[in-house]
Amino acid sequence: MEGGAERPARRYLSVPRTERGMTVGLFGGSFNPPHAGHLLVSEIALRTLGLDRLWWMVTPGNPLKSRRELKPLADRIAESERLARDPRIVVTAFEKSFGEAYTARVLARLKAIRPGVRFVWIMGADNLKSFHHWQDWQRIARTYPIAVIDRPGSTLSYLSSKMAQRFDEARVDESDARALARMRPPAWTFIHGPRSSLSSTAIRAAGSAR
Repeated sequence: MEGGAERPARRYLSVPRTERGMTVGLFGGSFNPPHAGHLLVSEIALRTLGLDRLWWMVTPGNPLKSRRELKPLADRIAESERLARDPRIVVTAFEKSFGEAYTARVLARLKAIRPGVRFVWIMGADNLKSFHHWQDWQRIARTYPIAVIDRPGSTLSYLSSKMAQRFDEARVDESDARALARMRPPAWTFIHGPRSSLSSTAIRAAGSAR
């Protein structure tokens, strides 16, 4: 058990089924809690990148964040399942079974066991500003193509991020985003679109203030 909660069902701890040649988006996060902003990012990614599937990778915990307010993994999975009704969105927590705390290691291992799948790493533009604090962040950029989805307050600030500066020559025009999954990394694009001001942090703060 985790924090007194039930252990996630076994199906969430295994890598979801895929077929060779599929294009799959990887959208990782704590989802603490999941909200409409996550859905909006997912809808934009599915449409713009032409994904067959998009996996919500619900993480056991973020090494860069406190676990004090983190709900049990099973609870966050259940909440994600209730929210994500699109059949193309797959809720998973296979990172837990990998026993790895860092995204770079998880993604490298995933690539090794599913070599026939075209993966794209999906992140909100708000995370791009701190991406260089992730362990082996440059390795991530050299492992998978990356799609950065616009978020409120991040439309222009992303240009000053270390990621954008380090891999400036690898940036792909948004009009070519549908081909991103077939490009050899490093390759990344910034995708504009509708933006939601919702955030898990704000939702938790509002809940605790009641």
